[in-house]
Amino acid sequence: MALLRLILNVIWLVMSGIWLALGYALAGIICCVLIVTIPFGLASFRMANYALWPFGRTVVRRDRAGGVQTVGNVIWIIVAGWWLTIGHITTAAALAVTIIGIPMAWASLKMIPVALAPFGNEIVPSGTRREPWQI
Repeated sequence: MALLRLILNVIWLVMSGIWLALGYALAGIICCVLIVTIPFGLASFRMANYALWPFGRTVVRRDRAGGVQTVGNVIWIIVAGWWLTIGHITTAAALAVTIIGIPMAWASLKMIPVALAPFGNEIVPSGTRREPWQI
């Protein structure tokens, strides 16, 4: 299973991971220009790391997402979230043309929730056991 994840991650990296990660990194650099938007930049860099190596990791929602995170997510969607989501949808459509690309298209679609709302989401290794209060 680990070998399959490694193979899929390497193919993903070459086919689309680098380009998606560069998009996230560009958004992160732009957000880090102003002090007020540094949390957006840090979230973008975290997502760039996920976009480079998605297989074997998943996104889970944190229960304790409050009002500040909701406001941050709304601002994020307006500024960068919808651009990154369009990139994921376009990438998924291009990858789904071939049979080998279908799992990678699914991985790109799996990233849309964190691309739209990075605050209140956490990227964890797949199969990580979480305590009942963390679900």
